[in-house]
Order: sequence, then C-alpha cells, then structure tokens
Amino acid sequence: MPELPEVEVTRRSFADAIEGATVLQARLGKPLRWPLGLATESLAGARVGAATRRGKYLWLPVSRANGSSGGLLMHLGMSGSLGFTADAPEPGLHDHFDLLTDRGLLRLHDPRRFGAVVWSDSLAHDPAAKLLAGLGLEPFDPRFDGAHLHAGLSGRRVAVKLALLAGDIVVGAGNIYACEALFLAGIDPRLQAAKLSRPRAAKLAHAVSSVLARALEAGGTTLRDFRDAHGVAGSFQMQAQVYGREGEPCFTCGTKIRRITQGQRSTFFCPSCQKK
Repeated sequence: MPELPEVEVTRRSFADAIEGATVLQARLGKPLRWPLGLATESLAGARVGAATRRGKYLWLPVSRANGSSGGLLMHLGMSGSLGFTADAPEPGLHDHFDLLTDRGLLRLHDPRRFGAVVWSDSLAHDPAAKLLAGLGLEPFDPRFDGAHLHAGLSGRRVAVKLALLAGDIVVGAGNIYACEALFLAGIDPRLQAAKLSRPRAAKLAHAVSSVLARALEAGGTTLRDFRDAHGVAGSFQMQAQVYGREGEPCFTCGTKIRRITQGQRSTFFCPSCQKK
C-alpha cells in the first residue's frame, strides 16, 4: 500500500506540471471505492490549482467553468498509482480515472479498485471534511513532538506499534516506517503504548520524522510496483534496518531480526536493540 512518503513523492512528481492547466476532458472507468460525486463533463474547462497532500490523501483544487470551485480528493488505496504523461494513451483494464488537460494526462491506475477520486466543494465540506477529520498531525508539523506523542499514547493499552499505525496521533507511520522508527528509537514494538515514558516518546517522535524524511529523499519504498507519476521507483527499501529482514543479523548488534504479527501486519524488530 502506498504510504505517506510514496503519496508525497507522487504529488511532487506531477504538481508543478499540472498547476494552471485547463481540463479538456475527464473520464471514469470501473467504479472505485466511492462515487465521483459530479458529472465528468462538468469538469471540462476547469482550471487546475496547486496539488496538496493531507495524510495519504491528495487534494487537487479546480475552478470550474461555471464559476464554482472545489476539488478532487484522491486516495491511492491498496494498489493505486497516479501517472502523468504528455500524451494520452488509450486506457487499460485497470485505468479507472483520467483527467486530460492541455498540459498532459493525469491517470489513476488501480488493479484492486480500493482507491478513490471524489469531488468536494472544499476541504471544509463533506465528503473531504469527513474523510480527513480523524487524521493526526503531519510528521513534519512543528507541533508533532514528544509531548504530543506522549499525550496521544496515554491511556492506550494496545502495543505502541499499533498505536502508531492508527494514524490519529500522527499520520504517515505506516507498517514499514513504524518498524524502522521503533528500531531507530530502540523501542520494542510490543510495549504497551501507555507505558512509554516521556523521554522515550520524544525519541520516538524524532525517529518517526527522521525515517519519513529519509524515505522522501529516497523517493519512497518500492517493494512491488510503486512508481511516481513518471514511472520512477523508490529506493528506501535498500536502507531498511529491520523491515523485511527476518532471520538476518542486525546491522548494529548482530542479533537475528525477528518477525511477529501485530494487527494482521508483519512487524520486524531486533530483540536486543529494542527494549520494553
């Protein structure tokens, strides 16, 4: 599943090219997770604004030809990707949304169709407001620090890794990045969230931001088929200290990396370097 770094890498790869473009045509393929919410023909003539991101959602504001404004809220789901090309090739079986502009074609490719493209009058109106309401702070927000993390974890009896994955304290700490951040902070992923001390919460908050920053620099993680809007793969998987390394020696202490299942997701950690 594309996580925050992959979504942000995708945004950066097409945002400048499409900003200011005029929509020539929009096309829907097979139904996605939610209905678009307006007729595709009503997007013709619209002017595209600056693409932004909130969590794993992308927001593409547009000013429509009839004078109204709003935007398209997009989510890549489990297997989706956005491509931006100068030409307009014929859509394939899994190409479910096209936004053809005078600068190129933005296309959502999604084999599993868990992705979404929905119209909202603004980020403050439903459905956008409802979909974004439960999201935590961005990992690079100055307000995301040890105090915020410690307060968010207080009273939670679940494992600290599962609390990170919930996304209501901080967004972006998906499975790969939560594993890596917990290793960097030296925290056992099985530790009950409420038992994390203030000093260790500060260390973990810094680790989350650091890991996600490095993932962005590496163009995200490509384990299977992630590519940015121009088809470029990410390379963060080459930097992984624990994720995907079950049975291999820890780079720090030589202990074999373990894999357990938490919340139906694989967790990788070093039983020596990471303490409860």
